[in-house]
Amino acid sequence: MSVFAFYESILQYEFLQRALITSIMVGVICGVIGCFIILRGMSLMGDAISHAVLPGVAISYMLGINIFYGAVLTGLLVAISIGYVSQNSRIKHDTSIGIMFTAAFAIGIILITIMQSSADLYHILFGNVLAVPTSEVWMTFIVTVIVLLGVYLFFKELLVTTFDPTMSAAYGLPNKLIHYILMALLTMSTVASLQTVGIVLVVAMLITPAATAYLMTNRLWLMVFLAAGFGVISSIIGLYYSFTYNLASGPTIVVVASLMFALAFFFSPKQGLLWRTLRTQKKKKLLTEN
Repeated sequence: MSVFAFYESILQYEFLQRALITSIMVGVICGVIGCFIILRGMSLMGDAISHAVLPGVAISYMLGINIFYGAVLTGLLVAISIGYVSQNSRIKHDTSIGIMFTAAFAIGIILITIMQSSADLYHILFGNVLAVPTSEVWMTFIVTVIVLLGVYLFFKELLVTTFDPTMSAAYGLPNKLIHYILMALLTMSTVASLQTVGIVLVVAMLITPAATAYLMTNRLWLMVFLAAGFGVISSIIGLYYSFTYNLASGPTIVVVASLMFALAFFFSPKQGLLWRTLRTQKKKKLLTEN
């Protein structure tokens, strides 16, 4: 299918319109939140939250309510528990993450087994953006507004606490509160991404576009915009190939994002491996000549 035919299909099919809108919103919020996650060295926390929402998803199915509420609740509980365990014991933060998120994920698997309806939750694990209902589109829109508004309002605080938490504490900024605000935004972004890329792959959308942007610039505000852009491009191209070749939407989007990272890794003007190698060889040549 050509790009033009894909464009015609978008105009014709409502489910494809919903998929495109949702994919774009997920690409934006994952890219934006992912910047702060990787700069704080919290990539493992993103993985933890993405797996920790599974019990909430299962419980929501049991109660017949929207999965958003249960998933956000369990995600926040696990995030708070991770901080509490690491702050009140000899257990380090990364160990606490490993304990809490695996426990939550295991509980979620047990609940799904009890329900005997794992087929209904397959798309939550691996994503299926082509089957997103209208209610999920609106929920994703609300989450997108909340996340972007939160980042906009607390951008300076997030900037200072990310790069110099000691100085931010000296200025009287509530580091812990800002941390948990970021965890809340991360949890909501994760839950909003479930239908698109699924629990298993959502961490890739949180990390990969942001990491790609990190190779392109040293300025946070520009990194945020680039990461959002890379997330959107990955989502649109991934959706195109998913629809055209009948591929799983989540993995296809993640593969596109990974290819974009590979291009940045080798060809980024400042941090690309190719240009760094050429600059190193040029310096060696000048030293040899002198």
